[in-house]
Amino acid sequence: MDRRELVIAHSPDSDDAFMFYALATRKLRLRGMKLTHHLEDIQSLNRKAGEGIYEITAISIAAYPYVQDRYRMFTVGASIGDGYGPLVVASRPCSVEDLKGKRIAVPGELTSAYLALRLLEPDFVPKVVAFDRILEAVKNGDADAGLIIHEGQLTFDRVGLHRVVDLGRWWLQQEKLPLPMGAVAVRRDLAPELQDEMQKLIRRSVEYAMEHREEALSYALQFGRDLDQPLADKFVGMWVNELTLDMGDRGREGVRRMLQLGHERGLIPQVGEIDFV
Repeated sequence: MDRRELVIAHSPDSDDAFMFYALATRKLRLRGMKLTHHLEDIQSLNRKAGEGIYEITAISIAAYPYVQDRYRMFTVGASIGDGYGPLVVASRPCSVEDLKGKRIAVPGELTSAYLALRLLEPDFVPKVVAFDRILEAVKNGDADAGLIIHEGQLTFDRVGLHRVVDLGRWWLQQEKLPLPMGAVAVRRDLAPELQDEMQKLIRRSVEYAMEHREEALSYALQFGRDLDQPLADKFVGMWVNELTLDMGDRGREGVRRMLQLGHERGLIPQVGEIDFV
């Protein structure tokens, strides 16, 4: 297969845009290689990873058991919340216990947010809704509650909704670990040296964005739904951080623990030793 062109697939979100800014705007390049960026929602990327469509792709941590035969996991580029994460919101104040048996709008059943919620409360009726329509579904009464990822974590109260639980905070209290949401995966059929080069290049892209924060944020704002610059800065800071540069021991252990518990509860297939690049 011709390796002079690689596709990097990721979500059309401000945090991913920030992370890949230097690559998307060709401030960083890999000699002799054309890099094409493909933007798609994470649930679709999870499904396509199962088919091995893209050489390098963002995936949900929860989807890794389904794609481990095709992909390895980079230790750079991850979205990991240390004490914060996806939110469950409702149209009225309620508790976690009140979620039992309720219809909850979720962004996809392969997402890590969905797995985390099932670990907290397995007894609910999922209603799959596009992630950027979940707030509307809850507000309109199409769902009793909603599982919020991406920018909705900072804007849910603007439409009069109430936080029920922060899954990242719950996970930290429960497991004393950060909550891993997403990772960048690389297809196994790429040469090992190319896998290493791409991991280094993505790390340099994250470092470049952090070092040139204002210009990278300006670029990322075009992907930030309903976010002004201060909120975009806050959101990006949540999901592009030191754990994005390198998961480290705590990040890796968070990944292992989530997948271990998911399998023990019968929610996802078993994963052996996670193949980190």
